[in-house]
Order: sequence, then structure tokens, then C-alpha cells
Amino acid sequence: MNNIFNHQLYRLVVAHIKEIIREPAVLFWGIGFPILMAWGLGIAFTTKKEMSREIAVIHSTGSDSIQNSVLSNILEHYPGKQKGDYYLPLINEKMGNVNLTFHECSIQDAHILLKRGTISLIVEVRNRKLYYYFDPANSEAQLLYQLVKGVVYNGPGYYSAHQDEIKPLTVSGTRYIDFLIPGLLAMGIMMSSSWGISYTLIDRRSKKLLRRMVATPMKRSNLLIALISARSCMNFVEALLLFLFAWLYFGIHIQGSIPALFLLFFAGNIAFAGISVLISSHTSNPEIGNGLINAVVTPMMVVSGIFFSYQHFPEWTIPFIRNLPLTMLADAARSVFNEGAGIMQIWKEALFLAMTGFVTFILGLRIFKWY
Repeated sequence: MNNIFNHQLYRLVVAHIKEIIREPAVLFWGIGFPILMAWGLGIAFTTKKEMSREIAVIHSTGSDSIQNSVLSNILEHYPGKQKGDYYLPLINEKMGNVNLTFHECSIQDAHILLKRGTISLIVEVRNRKLYYYFDPANSEAQLLYQLVKGVVYNGPGYYSAHQDEIKPLTVSGTRYIDFLIPGLLAMGIMMSSSWGISYTLIDRRSKKLLRRMVATPMKRSNLLIALISARSCMNFVEALLLFLFAWLYFGIHIQGSIPALFLLFFAGNIAFAGISVLISSHTSNPEIGNGLINAVVTPMMVVSGIFFSYQHFPEWTIPFIRNLPLTMLADAARSVFNEGAGIMQIWKEALFLAMTGFVTFILGLRIFKWY
């Protein structure tokens, strides 16, 4: 037994464990932060007793309002908070309580809500017949279709299932892939800037490479601006390749202003470059640096509506989520891609992103350490 405890391998393992324990920050980012993330996401997705989804209801020209349509006997007893809305609570065996909010609106407004990710299903009422518009590749839209179909067929005013018709959404801007690609472009800017700038500076500081530059006449600002410029060029190439792939394979098109998209790209790079400089301005420990980077990028990647609409989160969190840099960049990019937005529609988001980058860059430059 004594030979085991005196063994070189055992002593090395104990020494490394003690090194880790002496760094509280490493323990927090390695153990505490994942627990906090699991707790936060658990609250958002698994502890909710109810699931709320929104559906647009439109009417063809000359048709009656929803009060006189095939949904009348079902929805007339469930008025919503706003005029033209109907709030229908359901109980589903698999999902529990499901609250469906039906918005009575025009086809133009329904398409805008669809492109923004607020809804995933459109129901058109035409001559007591229902037409369902959704992307077949969107699993949530398929689920909502089944729920609405069950309500209509089994509720008051029952009618035959063969009367309805499914209209797959294939028009550019209304598919799930049209929602996804602008979000991926925004996320790519954040991830590339965060790891390409933050981790590069932290790694060079830990290897004493930045310390050697103190004796040179080089300014800190020139070093950081050069690193940001190089990374921005790489971000442009990465974004261009992703768009070309989406254009060739999925038929993605930019319906809005190309200069507006370039302005957003430039502002997004400034925002996340400044945040990255601030993250990496002090620490020289790569493990702590990894934790700091993940603490910034992971929550935004989850809640900012990259893969699914952030409307699914609790209502009280929506105003906060909308003001996150990644959310602003993704929403503005989607408005250019799918809604035909120009510079006048996205200049506020671009200005906010640029100001965020300038402020965080100045703060990071002031506290920047060579070693």
C-alpha cells in the first residue's frame, strides 16, 4: 500500500488535483456554470406547466369573418386580450396544457409573423373550408397542425376531414431554412470573434508572447485593431461561403438591401470584437478564459432565437432577450433576408451594435494587460 502512495504517477495526479483546487474560478466555470445553465434551461423548458403557441387565421377576399367561419362554434367562447384574438386552452395527452392563440389578420401580416418566427402555422378560412400553410420540414408546425385539426374535427361544428387542404410553404422567406440561415450567419460572427480574438489574446498572454511586446514601440490599440481587422476578414469569407451554400442548395435569396446587410455585418463584427477584447483583457489562464467566453456566447446562442423562436421563453424574459447583441443582429438580418428591409429599417440595430462594440473596446483597452 505504501508503494502505491509513493508511486510517481499517484503523486503527479495529486499535484494536478491540488493545482485545480487552488483556482476557484476554474472550479466555478467547470462545475458551477454548467449547473447554472442546466438550471436556467430547465426552468425555461421543462418546468413550464403550459405550452403557448400562436396561430394566424386569415380570410380570403369576400369571405366572412371568423365569427361565421368553420371555427366559429369553437372559438367564439374564447376571446383573447386583443381584438381579433382567440385564446383556446387544450389538454393534450403527451404535452399537457397547451394554449393556442389564434390571431385574425391579413395574409400580409401573417407572412410577416411567419418570417419573424412568431408563428409557424397559418390557417386560411375560405367557404367553410380550411387551408393549412406550413413548412413540412418544421416539426413544430406539424404538431400545431395536428392540434388544430383535432380541435376542428372533434369539437362543436364537426365536419369531415377531407374538406381541408395542406398548402406546403415553399416560397423563399417563409420556410424554416429561411429563418435559420440569417441566425447562423449572426452566430458565426459571434463565435468566430469570441474564439478568434479572445482565446488568441489569452493564449498568447499565457505563453508570455504578449509580454515580449512591451519592450517594442507597438501600441496596444494597434495590436488589437489589427487582430480585429484580420478576424473580420475571415468572418466575411466564412459568411460568404455559408450564404453561397444556402443559395445553391436551399435557394436562399436576399430580398432586402445588400448595403443594409453589409452595414449589419460591419456593426456585428464591431460589437462582438469589442466584447471579445473586454473578455480577454485581463486573464492569462486558458481555462478561466474558456469559461468567460462560454459565459458570454452560450446563453446568447441558446436564447437569442438562432435555432428556434425566442417567443417560446417566458413572456417576462422577451424584452431582455430582444436587447441582446446576438438577438438584434439575427432579427435585423432576418428582416433584410426575408422581409425586404433596407438601411432605414435596420439603422437603429446597427447603431446599437456599433456603440456596444466601441464602448466595450474602450473599456477592454483601458484594463488591458500585457502579462
